Amino acid sequence: MAGKEVILTYEGLKKLEEELEQLRGPKRMAVKERIKAALSHGDITENSEYDEAKNEQAYIEGKIAKIEAMLKNARVIDEEDVSTEKVSIGSKVKLRDLDTNEENVFTIVGSTEANPAESKISNVSPIGSALIDKKKGDVVEVTVPDGILKFKILKIGK
Repeated sequence: MAGKEVILTYEGLKKLEEELEQLRGPKRMAVKERIKAALSHGDITENSEYDEAKNEQAYIEGKIAKIEAMLKNARVIDEEDVSTEKVSIGSKVKLRDLDTNEENVFTIVGSTEANPAESKISNVSPIGSALIDKKKGDVVEVTVPDGILKFKILKIGK
């Protein structure tokens, strides 16, 4: 059975590859050393250091497996293929909130890369999905728990 497709930008792909390298190398070695040190204390039946290190090891190995699966099923969005005519994954979209007149720029990314603090919103989020396939000048209404937000698309870039 094939895994679920993971949509990534080139930047997102690089971040995952770097994280995987850190997990496979320094982090894996550090936890291995912690386990070795805990074992040197003798009886492990009531050794909390050993238990914590083994739990961390399991977490790291699980994270490695998850990232490897994501990379195996990754579809990288080539910036050259990103349209400036309509919003798609990889687009940088400048919006004006029609209620507050505030302007913001968001990058539409796959759900794996979403990070609102960096203005990266998922293509499956309420705002992201409402923007997909829209054009410059379009007014987009987004239903959120507090009501309806209205945005005007000012610019679509890469």
